[in-house]
Amino acid sequence: METPQNESFRDTIGTLTEDGKRKWVYPKKPSGKIYDYRKWVSYGLLAFFLLAPFIKINGNQFLMFNILERRFNIFGFPFWPQDFHLFVISMLIGVIFIALFTVAFGRIFCGWICPQTIFMEMVFRRIEYWIEGDRGAQMRLDRQDWNAEKIRKRALKWSLFLVISFIIANVFLAYLIGSDKLITYVSDGPVAHASTFLSLAIFTAVFYFVFAWFREQVCIIACPYGRLQGVLLDNKSIVVAYDHKRGEGENGRKKFRKNEDREALGHGDCIDCFQCVNVCPTGIDIRNGTQLECVNCTACIDECDHIMESINLPKGLIRYASEENIENKKKFEFTPRLKGYTAVLVILTGLLIGMLMLRNDVEARVLRLPGQLFEHKENNIISNVFTYKLINKTTRDIPEINFKLRSYKGTIKVVSAEDRFTVPKQGMAEGTMFIEISQSELGSDKNKLMIEVYSDDDLIETTIVNFLGPRSFK
Repeated sequence: METPQNESFRDTIGTLTEDGKRKWVYPKKPSGKIYDYRKWVSYGLLAFFLLAPFIKINGNQFLMFNILERRFNIFGFPFWPQDFHLFVISMLIGVIFIALFTVAFGRIFCGWICPQTIFMEMVFRRIEYWIEGDRGAQMRLDRQDWNAEKIRKRALKWSLFLVISFIIANVFLAYLIGSDKLITYVSDGPVAHASTFLSLAIFTAVFYFVFAWFREQVCIIACPYGRLQGVLLDNKSIVVAYDHKRGEGENGRKKFRKNEDREALGHGDCIDCFQCVNVCPTGIDIRNGTQLECVNCTACIDECDHIMESINLPKGLIRYASEENIENKKKFEFTPRLKGYTAVLVILTGLLIGMLMLRNDVEARVLRLPGQLFEHKENNIISNVFTYKLINKTTRDIPEINFKLRSYKGTIKVVSAEDRFTVPKQGMAEGTMFIEISQSELGSDKNKLMIEVYSDDDLIETTIVNFLGPRSFK
């Protein structure tokens, strides 16, 4: 976007003073059509965030990211360490999806979907508006001495912030360790699980720090996604933009005067009211062009439309638009760059769906015991020793497990008290077994055997192992 010749505003971020100190942002309470849409989207996403770890599909938590035990559930699909490739593909799809939307629609993710923005703007700031009032009232309260009114309002605000941070920390912990385990820990009390309670206290402190003090600095300083804008955006990307051609006119901006013919005087439609600046949650002036700090929250669009409507000028001075649209009135095009991202996204999504459909509920790993060759028994029987590991990814026990050989005549002897055993739900069973085959059945010193795993009489998995025999054979 075209920017003023004086670009000194880019030398520092909008939340710092000239001497490098923190400049607190007091955004005006937003209102308008787009803000109402954002509220409904945010409330839906808040409900999803709070409920997702407690929703179960086929007994699996809807979303879980148990890093310590390396167990993940995504949309009800369980991912074990053995499914790491599926998890990686899922993450790649997420990254490319965000990149695609960034190329097409700028930082729309930050303004509409990002949890930081949703909690900050739709929860914590709304509490501030309720307790301390709008922008002017908050600034006056901040400047006044610590009297009874200020102590009461700040104590109430900070207490509510702490309670909400504690709730967020609990939900966050449910994503990490599982909702069932969290409920059990809560029922047992903090003393019984001191380490978990300590983690909960740390999470609460982090969230309180972020939303009570660090606030918009997360988006400006800490979040790496904002830096991607410079790489991904181009002049065809749709962003929250100021129409400088219409707003500046031939002779620049000018304050509004009633019954004045602005067009005849060569002035643009921008009346320099600074309402777009006052309502910005990151403290920037959108009229300076696309900036790193802009999270595309659309508050300036609603505010500018309200001003334009009140002075009988067309709305849309600030709007969703691309640089190409503002300069040349070109409509949005599905560029080759977007087509490339879309093609990769479709391919990866199709690959993930196919791999999920082919994935078995039980995964079998049978490996030769390290350091062991083979044993020559009576009647020319060749024996190899193997270890097995069966992983049950379902929420039900799988009983009556037994092994059979395909294509070779031989026997499988499991080293256990019983020939058949049960694999517990979302657990595993492991042990040792011997495979014995007549030497006459073997074709070489290295033979590929297919082992079938049955639950009673139902085939549930197959796996291939290497069976060693003597070099000289019949």
